[in-house]
Amino acid sequence: MEQVKIIALKESVLEDNEQDAQALREELKSRGTCLLNLMSSPGSGKTTTLLALNRAFNGRLRWGVMEADIDSAVDAQTMQEAGVPSVQLHTGGMCHLDADMTRQGVRALGMEDAELIVLENIGNLVCPAEFDTGAAINMTILSVPEGDDKPAKYPLMYETCDMLVVNKIDTLPIFDFDKARMERCARERNPAIEIFYISAKTGEGVQALADALVRKVKEWNAT
Repeated sequence: MEQVKIIALKESVLEDNEQDAQALREELKSRGTCLLNLMSSPGSGKTTTLLALNRAFNGRLRWGVMEADIDSAVDAQTMQEAGVPSVQLHTGGMCHLDADMTRQGVRALGMEDAELIVLENIGNLVCPAEFDTGAAINMTILSVPEGDDKPAKYPLMYETCDMLVVNKIDTLPIFDFDKARMERCARERNPAIEIFYISAKTGEGVQALADALVRKVKEWNAT
């Protein structure tokens, strides 16, 4: 009997996407645009953090935002009202964006002169970490109320990200959140990860994060 042929679909899909993502990365770099992929669970404060960063950037970057959601245009409208060019991406139920979907968003945004484009990915700690979007920087937000065990439970997210932003530090007195344990676990997954503590609500720590991002974007676009 002839042996059944087995095709590893996930491996094939990921490999094709990685090639497409690298092409997008090179395309954006050639025009001086740095793409940041922002990931987190729902409710961690992604949009609130972007609003706080917009104030802290203080005009130092030409930037725009692609807001990805299964439905609605609430986040894109919020960013546009704050003066940040935005486009809403509807995934039609998909829990992540891949490189081709990101490329469509970049084109729809239409900011050829942007120094920074932020993709606010779907609120999910699993699927978005598996797909390369073509970003130069991957960043994740962990909010204090979520708990300090997320790097242990969702290791790929922290292995994938260059930057970890711990948000809602104004709630530290309320929740049982062990910063040392969280940092230790995150750095076991990724020794090079940069960790920032902020409160997007009060503004604490946001300026240091904004300064770091401005520096990274300028360095990326200069090389």
